[in-house]
Amino acid sequence: MKVSTALRLGRVSNLPTVSSNVLAGLALAGYREHQAGSIALACCSASLLYVGGMFLNDAFDAEIDARERPERPIPAGLARRGEVFGYGASLLLVGVVVACLLSLASGVLALATAATIVMYDIVHKRTGFAPLLMGLCRVGVYWLAAFVVSSPDRAQVALGSAVLCAYVLALTYAAARENSTALVRIGPLVGLYAPVLIVGMRLQSVLGWSCLLVFVLWTVRNNLLVRTRKPAQIRAGIGGLIAGIALLDALWLAAMEAPLPVTAAALAAFAATLLLQRFVAGT
Repeated sequence: MKVSTALRLGRVSNLPTVSSNVLAGLALAGYREHQAGSIALACCSASLLYVGGMFLNDAFDAEIDARERPERPIPAGLARRGEVFGYGASLLLVGVVVACLLSLASGVLALATAATIVMYDIVHKRTGFAPLLMGLCRVGVYWLAAFVVSSPDRAQVALGSAVLCAYVLALTYAAARENSTALVRIGPLVGLYAPVLIVGMRLQSVLGWSCLLVFVLWTVRNNLLVRTRKPAQIRAGIGGLIAGIALLDALWLAAMEAPLPVTAAALAAFAATLLLQRFVAGT
């Protein structure tokens, strides 16, 4: 398998949002030490889980993609389904092992997240509760990171997880219709604005309010795109909303009064995701 094919299979352009999830999860848990080694291990574990899940997603969807998205690597003959299964499972396993190096609790959370990822990959084309599973996959990254802290603020992490899950639920609902010309209903997209109501009330700095303004404008812009009935624009909107996960993380970091460089890193993750999506499709 070529490297370029592996990058497409893993949707690696979205990886910066996984790292920003780690930073937000740590901040919500009350992490203040910001030791580079722990942060790097958490980002590595979460990234391995994400890429492994994306590999398995294509492997399980190979027959459907052959009909709906023949340009994807497996139906296009750029990768064998069996090898994609093998790589995906291996990446998930290594991701769990790396999390165990952080703490036993982080390892358990990584294992639970890996199981949720596999469940989502198997059933997401066949069930209506798939968006919830996807939301729980992202929430798992928050908790994996949170348990780097010996006594995490579980209530705060739970609140952050609920907001993240609401956003991802709406995003996944839209993503399931990326190949359709039907109008994406506005009701299920309301979750995209949960951060405005919940995180916005906690912001007390110019940086936080600036992040909130950017988040609102960016979300409205992409909300309009996913409702155009044009698959190409819907995909562009979905890619933008995926990048917006890093903006949500930046909001939490600002609300938790994380050091400026940490919040700036989440904003950089947003910009990096948009840049990388120019070279590797995010959906």
